[in-house]
Amino acid sequence: MILNHLTVSDIVWLTIGFGGQIVFTMRFLVQWLYSEKCRRSVIPIGFWYLSIVGSVTLLIYAIHKLDPVFIAGQSFGILVYSRNLYFIYKERQRIESTISS
Repeated sequence: MILNHLTVSDIVWLTIGFGGQIVFTMRFLVQWLYSEKCRRSVIPIGFWYLSIVGSVTLLIYAIHKLDPVFIAGQSFGILVYSRNLYFIYKERQRIESTISS
């Protein structure tokens, strides 16, 4: 694809794709900085939210491109990231109910 022959639609979709990739990549920066702050390997909750936002954006781009490999990979990832958030919130509820008991 030659950049000077891009349509407005092409530019919009490339922006969506690159935007999703940037968000998805930012999760590693968040994890790295948080781990440095804690002085141990930690995955903060923001990592999972960035994973979901990045994956959903990339999934939209993949659907537009009709890329079955990319669609399958991002779809599965969204399930994993969502499940991790579920576990985090269930644990928080358990802790809060233990404290208030």
